[in-house]
Amino acid sequence: MTEASPTLGERVAYHRKRRGLSQVELGRLIGRSESWVSQVERNARKVDRMSVLELLADTLNVPVAELSPGAPVEAVADPAPWWSTLRLAVTGHPALAALIAPGPPGRSATGSDARARVDGVWDLVHASRYSEVVPTLAALIIDLEQAVRSAPSGERAGIAAALASAYQAVGAVFAKVDDLEAGWLTADRALFAAERADDPALVAAGQYRLAQTLLSAGRLDQARHAATVGADALRPRSADLGKPATSVLGALCLVRAVVAARSGDRSGTREAIGEAERLAATVGAGRNDFNTEFGPANVAIHAVAVAVELGDAGEALERAADIDLDGLSPERRARFLIDVARANAQRRARGEAVTALLEAERIAPEQIRDHPRVRVLVRDLLQGPDRRDDLELRGLADRCGVPV
Repeated sequence: MTEASPTLGERVAYHRKRRGLSQVELGRLIGRSESWVSQVERNARKVDRMSVLELLADTLNVPVAELSPGAPVEAVADPAPWWSTLRLAVTGHPALAALIAPGPPGRSATGSDARARVDGVWDLVHASRYSEVVPTLAALIIDLEQAVRSAPSGERAGIAAALASAYQAVGAVFAKVDDLEAGWLTADRALFAAERADDPALVAAGQYRLAQTLLSAGRLDQARHAATVGADALRPRSADLGKPATSVLGALCLVRAVVAARSGDRSGTREAIGEAERLAATVGAGRNDFNTEFGPANVAIHAVAVAVELGDAGEALERAADIDLDGLSPERRARFLIDVARANAQRRARGEAVTALLEAERIAPEQIRDHPRVRVLVRDLLQGPDRRDDLELRGLADRCGVPV
């Protein structure tokens, strides 16, 4: 950006390009046309509604005040405390102190011990209990980074696999707040640890987490590339590697489906969902390979999600009515309900949208209150002269940090 007091349009263009988004992609993320984005960036169109300014800021991952210095600071929701804590935990080298000044040897870590600790962390991630899991994750990363360097050689592959899974858990948390920088860092570390574990399916799972990070941050071209590269590499070997690898391949197909839907590519969406459905039939229900929760139910809720992305609210709600959520984690059930709320909002069914969000909040409160897309949806639901009188919606807005 130029140093001389850049305009709103220049600020939007700068941060859009910084995130690697085209005008078309930014428009799709905020429900506007490419022409609208172009007009804003050329200062040919004013953005005089606070809700639209907040939507732009959320999508570009910047404070409102960065786009419009005159905007009220209180309109910007503070990041969740756990987010900053986890970001600091992955900053720098987690095992640097141990490498510079090794301490006295303690009890040797084992791969099974490490796996048990990581499994406990993933239970909390699947439950969307982020403030609870973050201190444990932060300590676990340091312990495993040290252990993988000091454990007996026979245990190192198992510990490296646990470390890769722990970093994938960190990445899954960062994806919830669209933190590209931290998510990318942890995805890279997860891939490196998986290679040390000599586990091809685990490496592919790391590629899936990288694709998810890019998708959540709106980097559609990069997310598509990451998911496609992972799927193309895994597809010829998935049958030999077994159901865990097939689950990862299916999860990569679901990322491709969402990317295609957000890009307005109906044919690509159908192709990716179709492949995922075939793979899910092979894998079956009741599995959670590499913490992907891949299976028929997960494919079904993604079919709802892509219908919402394509603007097919009626189809989304029809599909949603037939889904059995039993066996899915709180995180996945809450995410499904967010899409149900979005579909109802597209049909101007505000009451049903609010009901779905409140049910999602009951299931996974931290996920709902800290989710950027939920904040955008709540702002939209608040628009209109009579809607600010809805006490339930006002309460939800307050808990999400959305000004009423």
